Amino acid sequence: MITIVFLMIGPPIIFLILAIVGLASKNKKMAKIFFILTGVYLLISFGTCGIMLSNFSLDTK
Repeated sequence: MITIVFLMIGPPIIFLILAIVGLASKNKKMAKIFFILTGVYLLISFGTCGIMLSNFSLDTK
């Protein structure tokens, strides 16, 4: 369980740190790319993995 949570939250934290470092070093293009990657990864991981973790089903029987 903890590994799944790390896979959901770990890479976006690393991307966020890289984006902040990019802003500090005046590399705005790299920072913008990593901010976008952070948002997309969080959106997909909380959506897909969150549904799998909550055992959600679309059965309408």
